[in-house]
Amino acid sequence: MQSKLHGASLLLFVSAGLLSACRKDAGATPGSSPAGPPSGPPVTVAPVLVRDIAETTEFTGRLGPVDDVEIRPRVSGQVDEVHFLSGQMVKRGDVLFTIDSRGFRATLAAAEAAVVQAAVRAENSDKEAARATQLLTTRAISAEESESRTARQAEAKAALLSAEATRDIAKLDIDYAQVVAPVAGRVSRALVTQGNIVSGAPGANTLLTTIVSVDPMYVYVDVDENSLLGLQKLMRANELPHDDKGRVLVEFGLADEEGFPRTGVVESLGNRLDIGTGSILMRVLVQNPDGLLIPGLFARVRIPTTAKHETTLVNQRAIGTDQSQKFVYVVGDDNKAQQRSVTLGPIVDGLRVVRTGLEAGELIIVNGLQRVRPGSPVTPELEKTAPASGGAPGEKSQAASR
Repeated sequence: MQSKLHGASLLLFVSAGLLSACRKDAGATPGSSPAGPPSGPPVTVAPVLVRDIAETTEFTGRLGPVDDVEIRPRVSGQVDEVHFLSGQMVKRGDVLFTIDSRGFRATLAAAEAAVVQAAVRAENSDKEAARATQLLTTRAISAEESESRTARQAEAKAALLSAEATRDIAKLDIDYAQVVAPVAGRVSRALVTQGNIVSGAPGANTLLTTIVSVDPMYVYVDVDENSLLGLQKLMRANELPHDDKGRVLVEFGLADEEGFPRTGVVESLGNRLDIGTGSILMRVLVQNPDGLLIPGLFARVRIPTTAKHETTLVNQRAIGTDQSQKFVYVVGDDNKAQQRSVTLGPIVDGLRVVRTGLEAGELIIVNGLQRVRPGSPVTPELEKTAPASGGAPGEKSQAASR
């Protein structure tokens, strides 16, 4: 009997020990170490970059043609023919309109006949003047008669010159009956069609069509006062990228283009600042060999505002805002997040310029900011792919890594 009681007590003790062990195991987290500090939330970190770049400022502008010409007739008459299609590219000297020139040709024929008559009178007056000089030496005529013949000679020469001028005007009218393109470019639609009467009277000329030049073109940009002062300072110091003619290089892109894939040069600046807007008009010369650019298109223009210098850059995603203060989280050797106030500059190649607050090589949090608190531990993981520079032509050399 005692043996049975002893066996039951031993079984009860072992069962209690197993139950206690099961309860301890149930309270443990799988995979956790019973010893060691708790780990923080996972975050992605990236190093602070330092590159030699020239900072830029972005502006908006509009494309405009170098030549913008209204085509108007210089003679009046009926339009006989239109020689172009709407939107066609034309060369300088191409005939655009033909005006009925039959009346001008008749006028020219009469003017040429008048020239012949005037030439005959001038020739006769020359002979009479020469004869009068001989007769005067022998006193065969009076001095008054000799002077009269000399005066008629001068009048005949003047009449000949007048007739020749009238003839030349008639020739010009025939030439003007063919309205030609004064510049090369893209022509608009014909505003006057065949059979209509047009006026060539000065001040009341009929508008026939318009032509805008295509290559090169201008981009008109309003530059604010501060940017202008900085740009002029750098231009005087010759610290800006320029072409072989010394013109400052700028970059621009259209509304549907990524980044700033096109380049141009600063052609001119206005001669005064607009006191109403506090800006000055800058004109940028751009090439357009394919003819894709047309006047009036919106353009994004990037203009250099600093010389090339060593600059600290961070990913834009790393920047947080606390009211008006900008900050980033720096991860130290102890894997704790430290909040650091920073002073920011412009965006260059998709990265934000940091003027103060960071040093090269420091690790900053770029993903997982919402899970971080100042001074709290984190589990950092280095960003696998660095952000691409994505620079436009001309910027790659400026933003090249040291």
